[in-house]
Amino acid sequence: MPIKTSDMEYEVNKLSEIKEWIGKEKAVIEDSEKILSKKIGGLKKEARGRYNEELETTQQLYAITSKSLNNFEESKEQPYFARIDFREYKREEEIFYIGKLGLGDSKENEEIIIDWRAPIADLYYSGTQGDTYYRAPVGVISGELNLKRKFLIREGILKDAFDEGINEIILKSNNFNGKELIDEFLKINLEESSSGKLKDVVATIQREQNEIIRVEKNEIILIQGSAGSGKTTVALHRLAYLLYKYIDKIKAGEVLVIAPSEIFLDYISQILPDLGVEEVVQNTYEGILTKILNLKMKLISKNKKLIDIIENVQFEDEKYSYLGFKGSMEFKAILDKYLLDIEKDDSEVLDITYEGYLLFNKEDIMRLYSVDFVNLSVKKRKEEIRRYFKLKIGDKISSVLERIEFGYGYKIARVKKLEEDSPDRRKQLFDLYEERDLKKKIIQKRLRESFEAYFTNWESRNYLQLYITLFNEDKYESLFKGYLPKKNFLDMKEEFNRNYENQVIDSDDLAPIFYLKYRLEGMESKWQFKHIVVDEAQDYNMFQLYILKFMAINNSITLVGDIGQCIYSYKGIKDWKELSEKAFQNKTRYKELTQSYRSTVEIIEFANRALYKQKLDLIPAKPVFRHGTPPELIKYGKTEDLLKHLLNINTVIEKAGKRSIAIICKTLGDCIALDKLLKKNKVDNWQLVKENQKALGDKVIIPSYMTKGLEFDCSIVFDCDNKNYGDKELDRKILYVVLTRALHYEYVFYKEEPSSLLE
Repeated sequence: MPIKTSDMEYEVNKLSEIKEWIGKEKAVIEDSEKILSKKIGGLKKEARGRYNEELETTQQLYAITSKSLNNFEESKEQPYFARIDFREYKREEEIFYIGKLGLGDSKENEEIIIDWRAPIADLYYSGTQGDTYYRAPVGVISGELNLKRKFLIREGILKDAFDEGINEIILKSNNFNGKELIDEFLKINLEESSSGKLKDVVATIQREQNEIIRVEKNEIILIQGSAGSGKTTVALHRLAYLLYKYIDKIKAGEVLVIAPSEIFLDYISQILPDLGVEEVVQNTYEGILTKILNLKMKLISKNKKLIDIIENVQFEDEKYSYLGFKGSMEFKAILDKYLLDIEKDDSEVLDITYEGYLLFNKEDIMRLYSVDFVNLSVKKRKEEIRRYFKLKIGDKISSVLERIEFGYGYKIARVKKLEEDSPDRRKQLFDLYEERDLKKKIIQKRLRESFEAYFTNWESRNYLQLYITLFNEDKYESLFKGYLPKKNFLDMKEEFNRNYENQVIDSDDLAPIFYLKYRLEGMESKWQFKHIVVDEAQDYNMFQLYILKFMAINNSITLVGDIGQCIYSYKGIKDWKELSEKAFQNKTRYKELTQSYRSTVEIIEFANRALYKQKLDLIPAKPVFRHGTPPELIKYGKTEDLLKHLLNINTVIEKAGKRSIAIICKTLGDCIALDKLLKKNKVDNWQLVKENQKALGDKVIIPSYMTKGLEFDCSIVFDCDNKNYGDKELDRKILYVVLTRALHYEYVFYKEEPSSLLE
């Protein structure tokens, strides 16, 4: 509810006071930065390229100062977004202003603005007025929460403020005694225009979202989020929270964000820097795996395969039924059997000898390989065995040399005993001494060479070559039988061989190849991360998600997705419970986000028609009470009709003060055809979006499958008829995706009859 006039006057003055303080503090920091910069220049000249401890310390201080200056610069237009009044038991009540970034007074050493990730800020998101508590590093802090106030600050001006009532903490989207409970502050933020980039939502994080954000790091979290529920935003805010809480344990470069596409990476590119987080590793799944495997072949992306499936009417034939097999845990089981065969071959070892002199026997080597070091990768086992023996090789060689010494000692003693002293006797003895010393020298050298040659010849196998062999030797009977019909195996083999001959690799081969590499060679530390976030997780297969455990230290993973939007139905996740059981041994925490904050009530209810057709065991998206224009079905015939309707829609959007519009076609081919048609009629202000696109304009023509995770002020679902969106599983999922992209306005174009999925 809006605050009283007197309170508003107080807050206006408070904002002015804090902005003035920010200006003064910023000036102090700027002076410090200049002094440090000058000092660094002088120290560099003195050091002349040599290490200088004072220089290193000064550079570190300069980096901290620069970051602090940046925080003050970022905060000058909107220093904070909330206030809480909290009285800790047996203490006086305190007022805390909460902002996107924490700001402290350098003179008083006091925090003036509390960072939204700080423990006490949890009261703003999840606390209830009255008796409450929050968790801090020192333990549970109990007290009384007397006020939660939200501020609408734009360009440094306080536009409005709202006090939250006891029962208004979580926005409800249903009726209570005929009254709608509406969070006006949230409603105003949701009605703002899309900027073309995903925005932070620190001011409007809801309680159920906050609970997920603040979960401890060493867990696998599975988040099922309805379209528009903010699951991507929650995952990225969780990442920012973890970097704040574990600042001494996790650096930004030690976390990984896996996004569905390059264009989506651009879409989310601003959110982490806005939250004060820089240098996080961000990539697609295909991109990061290709780097780890160091593959130079051309990649068949998951989108390329999806396009083939969408446009291939024969897809449902038996020939294509093997497509999801490479992503199954059954295929992992086949690889495990394959690896056992490889290990068996590797364990059939010989003694390490030279000319009958034994260094190490095969029984000791087999024991170390198959028992003592069995939990290590194959390569690491061999390295550890070599290292272990190398520690003993000196003693072993000494023992061999002693045997040689003993043998020659007997010969020398025999000559001395049986022959009288003479020139011939002395020559015999001299020759024996010479022969002994030379043999010891040669044997010592040859034993070390034999040792090194043994481990060189016993080196790890090439994981890519082994994967190729899997499809090119007669492996069906020993490995695949019982898992896959032979015809499917032969089809899979034919496809793989054809791709390899053309130096092409399918994206679905990356996870199995990675698994072989991991089991054979282990994991390089540079590819291990302290936390991994995966967006649109439902579109990856089980094997792809399983191998993340080897990249994530302590299983610190956040997976977010929506089963209802699984457009890669031939391989994607259909049941989170099954994923948890088979891939993660039920060691996951499952959360659901069903409240949709993206679209109006009318758009969500319209999109849910396509969701109901999927007959999934999911709670449909529940819209917040933000009403708007109902989605409009538009029938068009001639090109003139199409152009007229597009012009009218553009006018409506501009008058409403919105900016982003997307025409969503089923396929890229449809997009290209429409783009040509518009350009032919001198309508060239639309951007055609292709797979490798890295940034979006305000007005785009985009294929359906590339809209995942994106949102627009207005969407136009193009040619939404039974031909494009018939009663097939894939069509139902794709249509649900495209119908949930719009924030404020939605139009559905068709020529003869609209898709029956909209009924």
